[in-house]
Amino acid sequence: MTISRTLANSPYMQFAKLRSGATYNLASSGIMSYPLSELPVKLEALAINGPDLYGYPPLRERLAKLNGVTPEHVVCATGTSMANHLAFAAMLEPGEEALVEWPTYELLVSTLQYLGVDVRYFDRRMDRGFRVDPAEVARQITPQTRLIVLTNLNNPTGALIDDATLRTVGEIARKHHARVLVDEVYLEAMYEQRPRPAIHLGDHFVVTSSLTKAYGLSGLRCGWVLAEPELAQRMRLINDFYGSIAAHTAELLSVIALDDLDNVAARAKKLLAENRPVLDAFLKSRDDIGFFHPQFGTIAFPKLLHRNVDDLDHLLREKYDTSIVPGSYFGMPQHFRIGIGGDPEITREGLARLALALDELRR
Repeated sequence: MTISRTLANSPYMQFAKLRSGATYNLASSGIMSYPLSELPVKLEALAINGPDLYGYPPLRERLAKLNGVTPEHVVCATGTSMANHLAFAAMLEPGEEALVEWPTYELLVSTLQYLGVDVRYFDRRMDRGFRVDPAEVARQITPQTRLIVLTNLNNPTGALIDDATLRTVGEIARKHHARVLVDEVYLEAMYEQRPRPAIHLGDHFVVTSSLTKAYGLSGLRCGWVLAEPELAQRMRLINDFYGSIAAHTAELLSVIALDDLDNVAARAKKLLAENRPVLDAFLKSRDDIGFFHPQFGTIAFPKLLHRNVDDLDHLLREKYDTSIVPGSYFGMPQHFRIGIGGDPEITREGLARLALALDELRR
């Protein structure tokens, strides 16, 4: 079903912007904001205006180096969401079909529908660790499919797709004259263990990502697409309709952040090293939730076994000043997503309050 252009909206984004706030915020899926004062930046190094180009060259060069590609493969974008929008618009026509994983990030689907694309799904099942099953992809793909859409690490579950699986999915796509888009924004949170971007598996792969989730640099809006050069140029030209001139100060700050990324990452890894054992202890202590335990990343997606997630969400907000993301925003209403990239004291207390709310629901 196609979304009317006059009624187009993303229910998840409305939730994230208007209803996810709380003192004990477990709804945020990224690393907490990086302090500007910790970047090695001097005011005189910044500027309001810069060259009006298709991507600031120093920024494209650094993103190319980060991802092991040439600058011709890099499309600069305003965050991962705009990167996905540009990629979809460049690769798909209205009435064509995209095959999307389930569960998935709602904004991917609403963007495809906004562009007039028909959406089909294939399942990533909890009892199989939310892994991608190439046989299931092959069963669900049709002659009309032009794009397979994945997130890696998966949003909302945190599950990793290995290169062998990606390669097999890529071969399935090739046989149907389709491409594979892999949103890798959460893969950045593997840091030095991060696999090579999927674009290295072939020109039929397109990758999107940003500095948002893994580094606490959301405000810089430093996103990118990696694609074969001809397709990349098509995306740059499409972006003239959306953001013809980038915010140059953000471009300069992004270059500075990329040059200092080891230090930025060290802070993020420290936060996760403190928060992950607390999450592990919480999950193992509960007999009223089921869960897949992600090895990496900033999120988890437990399943509430015997109660209603909307009731849990309401109780957490009204009595415990704590927020989670109901799984209905990812098509799985018995689940909820929690993030562990926040301040350790806030995260610890948020999980303690979540435990109290679960106990109260059980009673």
